Amino acid sequence: MLRNYFKIAFRNLVKNKVYSFLNIAGLSAGMAVAILIGLWMWDEVSFNKYHQNYDRIVQVMQHVTNNGEVQTWPNTPLPLAEELRKSYGSDFRYVTVSQEAYCILSYGEKKFSKKGAYFEPQITEMLTLKMLKGTRDGLKTPNAVLLSESVAKTFFGEADPLDKILKIDNRTDVKVTGVYEDLPRNSDFHDLTFIAPWQLYYTTNEWVRTMPDPWRPNAFHIYAQLIPKADVAAVSHKIKDAKLNRVSKELARKKPEVFLHPMSQWHLYSEFKNGVNVGGRIQYVWLFGISGLFVLLLACINFMNLSTARSEKRAKEVGVRKAVGSLRAQIVYQFFVEALLMVLFSFALALLLAQLILPFFNSLADKTVSIPWENPWCWAIGLGFSVLCGLVAGSYPALYLSSFQPIKILKGSGFKAGRWAATPRKALVVIQFTVSVTLIIGTVIVFRQIQFAQNRPMGYDSNGLVVLPMYTSEIHTHFDAVKSELTQSGAITEIAEAGSPPTENWSSTSTIEWKDKDPNLSIDFQVITVSFDYGKTIGWSIREGRDFSKKFSTDSSGLILNEAAATFMGLTNPIGETIKWYGAPYKVIGVVKDMIIQSPYQQIKPTIYHLTTEPGGVMIVKINPLAGAQEALSKTETVFRKFNPAQPFEYQFVNEEYAKKFDNEKRIGQLATFFAILAIFISCLGIFGLASFMAEQRTKEIGIRKVLGASVANLWQMLSKEFVILVLISCVISAPISYSFLQEWLRKYTYRTELSWWIFVAAGVGALCITLLTVSYQSIKAALMNPVKSLRNE
Repeated sequence: MLRNYFKIAFRNLVKNKVYSFLNIAGLSAGMAVAILIGLWMWDEVSFNKYHQNYDRIVQVMQHVTNNGEVQTWPNTPLPLAEELRKSYGSDFRYVTVSQEAYCILSYGEKKFSKKGAYFEPQITEMLTLKMLKGTRDGLKTPNAVLLSESVAKTFFGEADPLDKILKIDNRTDVKVTGVYEDLPRNSDFHDLTFIAPWQLYYTTNEWVRTMPDPWRPNAFHIYAQLIPKADVAAVSHKIKDAKLNRVSKELARKKPEVFLHPMSQWHLYSEFKNGVNVGGRIQYVWLFGISGLFVLLLACINFMNLSTARSEKRAKEVGVRKAVGSLRAQIVYQFFVEALLMVLFSFALALLLAQLILPFFNSLADKTVSIPWENPWCWAIGLGFSVLCGLVAGSYPALYLSSFQPIKILKGSGFKAGRWAATPRKALVVIQFTVSVTLIIGTVIVFRQIQFAQNRPMGYDSNGLVVLPMYTSEIHTHFDAVKSELTQSGAITEIAEAGSPPTENWSSTSTIEWKDKDPNLSIDFQVITVSFDYGKTIGWSIREGRDFSKKFSTDSSGLILNEAAATFMGLTNPIGETIKWYGAPYKVIGVVKDMIIQSPYQQIKPTIYHLTTEPGGVMIVKINPLAGAQEALSKTETVFRKFNPAQPFEYQFVNEEYAKKFDNEKRIGQLATFFAILAIFISCLGIFGLASFMAEQRTKEIGIRKVLGASVANLWQMLSKEFVILVLISCVISAPISYSFLQEWLRKYTYRTELSWWIFVAAGVGALCITLLTVSYQSIKAALMNPVKSLRNE
């Protein structure tokens, strides 16, 4: 019997090819999106679960009050680690200090710059590294290094790397004591390509050993592992004054409050505002999850709409079946099997679509997810959902139509659709287009917000600006010779050193004093150390005063402020004002236009520029516009290798680094576009099917109207009017929903676009045009039909 059910179901699918295609195409598209979103969400919520101690690892962070607001810093002072061990050790199994670093690793002629970190030895147990060579005890040797599997292969190929000697930054020999498995992309330590002992960093960096006040520099990360029974909130409360009780009165004004941030929240709950955790990427998990759910809902609505619409044509079939002896249960089973077969076809096609789209989706979402074909839970969830969808979609024809009496059906009086029979389908169409229009409006607003921030003046000229990281001091030592050769070669027009790139800031200070400053005010100013010609190189704009110049020997004790700093200090005439920094007097020689250094969506922070003769963290060059970029970089590489052959030549274009600040929002916009297109596509499939069904139902009516003189335009209007009304209702519903949601989303940006009324109108008009295009094919086709054929009796 079951075999017979499937055979009849398959014949019905083949017989109604258009209906079957629309149903399967729409549902499979929705299912494919649900699969991709499900994989993305699982990757997000399972972040860091690679580490077996995931639920007990924490990062020690602090809230501090600066510039009148509570800021949250992941960086902490070095002595805090020992304070936690000594005074609160009963709550911790491990406490380890860390310093991330980009270093040159070299072995013979091979030299690469890699990102790694200096850790205390217990980090290997905390992160439960999977050792491929050596043991987790490898860091207990002072001059040791652990390499990731990929880095080990880069240097040594298939040879055994253990006990090989590498150099760090061309000055320190280290022995390879272990190789660990590359950490996955969904780990916050995924780019940890090497690990060296903290003691090695301490002994090779004099500034760490000779800090006048070790509690002042917040330059280190501290990670810890709690004992099994410890509660994160309780331990955070216990240690909150661990720093406050040890610092000077000046630093105590910052009201430092130490707390623990658990690894389970690092990825999804990483944003703090005024000392309160306000979420983070979790909002995107919800956003994408809801979007995927809505796209799937649209597909299911299509499926149910078309299934119920077509089932009304099968009333006589039910009557005949019952007349020849079929039981109601057999008819119920038949309809359920047909729905289930269609859903299973859709699920199989959805898996194929998801696999084909996955590379594009990974590129769009910046992921490396894959379908876990071997995971039984995934199959169980997918098949379970398919069965549920089939049961829901088949419930109307199965339970409703099977209840009719065969005599009444065959006489033509047992099945009358009635005035309200189509109401549920109309409501579902309204839901479909409400979701679609909302997604369209959301996509437009996301891209307008990106455009709004991109149009914000940067404050300097990034065209042709290239940053070259400096790991050693050779280029600084030969700076004049390097500049001379590069200028004479025509590769560049300007070159300067700086403590950080124009798109980042690596230093700040709270030891600034000025006239009329509130003695109780705690501050935090960005500090950027620069060389002569820095301003000329990046093309900043001097608002008042002048730039640093070699003509003035006193510029070594001069400062340049940005507009935000001058405004914050309340300096109406800043030029010539005396500012004390670490107690030493400095003169303000200039004020520059505010430059966007960090987020383009937030307020610019007070910044001071200080002239220094020490080596900078980066070199910045301005490429000669008369020379091609590749030619200029090739000449620059030749000169740099001449004076510093031990360092790999690396560079970043400033405009590309600045563009990366918009990556997150661009990714949201691209995914929103993807979802909006799919939502519209699925909704149009459903409307196309319903329009076809309505035209088929009204064939004789159309024929009579044509005989009585109705034009094609009249008939098109009659058949399209209903769908236009439904879409207009959808637009009215979606407008307040999208406005409320997007207004809330935009609030997190200090600089944000406005929700203009024309966006809502344009989205509605767009949806209306798409609907008319979809419906017009069936409407015009029905209107052009020969009335003789449509009025002919069966």
